[in-house]
Amino acid sequence: MRRLPPLTAIEAFVQVARLGSIKAAAQELALSPPALSRRVQALERFIGKPLFERRHQAVVLNMDGERLLAQIAPAIDSLSDAVETMTSGAEVLRLRLGILPLFASQRLFPKLGELRIKHPELHLDIDTAAHGVSRLGDGLDAVIALAREIDPTLYARRLDRNAVYVIGSRTLIEGPNPITRPEQLAGLTALVHREMPDTFSAWRRAASLRDMEPLAIDHFDSGQLMLEAAAQGLGIAFMHASHFEDARDDRLVRLFDIEVESPYSYWFVCRPRALTQKPVRLFHDWLIEAVAEPGV
Repeated sequence: MRRLPPLTAIEAFVQVARLGSIKAAAQELALSPPALSRRVQALERFIGKPLFERRHQAVVLNMDGERLLAQIAPAIDSLSDAVETMTSGAEVLRLRLGILPLFASQRLFPKLGELRIKHPELHLDIDTAAHGVSRLGDGLDAVIALAREIDPTLYARRLDRNAVYVIGSRTLIEGPNPITRPEQLAGLTALVHREMPDTFSAWRRAASLRDMEPLAIDHFDSGQLMLEAAAQGLGIAFMHASHFEDARDDRLVRLFDIEVESPYSYWFVCRPRALTQKPVRLFHDWLIEAVAEPGV
């Protein structure tokens, strides 16, 4: 049988190729950057040709590197799956997922039956506590986060793009003094999610009301409670269009037809090396296919 290069060199190559950074790959493999570079260079010497274009603070696969990655990455993932299966002692695959409750109830749970049919071996441990991204690798395998942007050292896939809606009780437009002009919001309480603090200011700029101040701004850490508070007439919620549409609550209405692009999106986030773990990879691939908006 033909001699193969060291598995550690192949592993190093795959990590650098996926992350595009010697430093990030070294952190994932618990190596120093020089040690990781030596492993990649050993593979290049074995093959007899360079696999990367070295650029300032980054490395990019060349054509030979892209061809090699396409051929060996699936084999490395299969090898990792085989070892995981042998060491787990069970066929059940478990993913520890951090997620905001509103996304879970509106977007994820209605689709989970499809996931169970496709991957009956995959089970989810759901965690709705705050600061999920900061707990990756320490209690969580992956997170569905609501954010402007994600730390570039992490793997992140955007799941949607959205608009900011002003959401209120139907009584606001059907009462004796209906809300018909944005200026009238100055007498009402604004409801803002702690994960989306800039929704109100973004909407106010788009409405050309930079100096308008609401009666008060109440902050919530639960989108479901924000919608209920708005329905009960306790304030007006600055939330995403999808939150309003998926709620399907006849007590709620969208106020005004002002188009405002949200600065926030939902993201699937994990540590780069976590994508080599079968539960993370299976869930990620299914999520992109079943839940993510096309073309985001």
